Amino acid sequence: MAHATTSAQPQGATGLLLLADGTAIWGRGFGAAGAKAGEVCFNTSITGYQEILTDPSYAGQIITFTFPHIGNVGANPEDIEADIPHALGCIVREDVTNPSSFRSAQHFSQWLAANNQIGISGVDTRALTRRIREAGAPNAVIAHAPDGVFDMPALLALAQGWPGLEGMDLAIEVTGAETRGWDGGKWTLGSGYSNPVPFVPSAVEGCSGTVAEGPSTSLGTNGGWQAPSRPHVVAIDYGAKHNIFRSLVEAGAKVTVVPAKTPLEDILALEPAGVFLSNGPGDPAATGVYAVPVIQGLLERDIPIFGICLGHQLLGLAAGARTLKMHQGHRGANHPVKRLETGVVEITSMNHGFAVDAATLPANVVETHVSLFDGSNCGIAFTDKNAFGVQYHPEASPGPQDSFYLFEKFVGGLR
Repeated sequence: MAHATTSAQPQGATGLLLLADGTAIWGRGFGAAGAKAGEVCFNTSITGYQEILTDPSYAGQIITFTFPHIGNVGANPEDIEADIPHALGCIVREDVTNPSSFRSAQHFSQWLAANNQIGISGVDTRALTRRIREAGAPNAVIAHAPDGVFDMPALLALAQGWPGLEGMDLAIEVTGAETRGWDGGKWTLGSGYSNPVPFVPSAVEGCSGTVAEGPSTSLGTNGGWQAPSRPHVVAIDYGAKHNIFRSLVEAGAKVTVVPAKTPLEDILALEPAGVFLSNGPGDPAATGVYAVPVIQGLLERDIPIFGICLGHQLLGLAAGARTLKMHQGHRGANHPVKRLETGVVEITSMNHGFAVDAATLPANVVETHVSLFDGSNCGIAFTDKNAFGVQYHPEASPGPQDSFYLFEKFVGGLR
């Protein structure tokens, strides 16, 4: 169905994207029924829609997929980055077809419905993407009414009443509730994810966090740490993707995951060789209210730090730099990033609507990577400490191995 600029509803329309300015974009609804308000963005990836929709960094966002065929390989329980989807829903051009993949366990529409996610097909996604590029990411409501009945005044009020991502701390809504050990490793066809390093963080004296026992936590045979030769990384979960933890394990670390608001004293009690700052949603300045003092405490104690995406932005804030809201953000699996030290260009995966303002970096922090799309900051490093971060997602492997060196650099430098 064509992009519409009035509220006139085409016959048979059961899906609606209603922008805060009153623009109505109609389509065919699928997945869950209902209505949700958030920010509309676009993603240029041609694969990985399950990973994208379950990425906690998409909390509060409605994803427009620029690739027209989404859902055609179905859904499965392995291609996810969190236990539940965190995006509000998705907008696609073509109707979702029956799955064509030997790995499919469920129709994409059924998977969305089971996870309370709304989809709209039949939308001119090119026109919507152009609108976002020209005018910025708008606030909107995505709605699916199987009977085709929409309360337009109520939906418009919902869209206009949504406050927007700027100033919003969403990390606290998507972080894990408990301290837990992570032992999931590399995925292989037919075997799934390996569990090479079972351990429990409660064996460390002084840990005051609650330890979760679940699929990513295993007890060691002696009730203590296993594989002591592996450096211990404490990962602060601001809305982390599971594959980041797997990549840390693959690079040689043993990993303990802690909630976003874990006090500095509790992190230090775990005796980390290094601390990882995860990705996550929302405004870094809002999350930084409680995160930055902890990171500054780690820096003062010269504990090695590696940050990705939101973690990178929080590291920049802890250094004294500022962050800014981007016009349209970067979201996709084909973003070229230049490594300034060597001139090497990495093909990266990105998902962010905020960025570190490189012009505000202090003298002891240098810019290490830049986007070749717009020159925005994509990496920083301290000159006087073992602390660095990147804006993109090396664990997403879009290169496919262009950026795994970052995990090896971090874990390899720990003692």
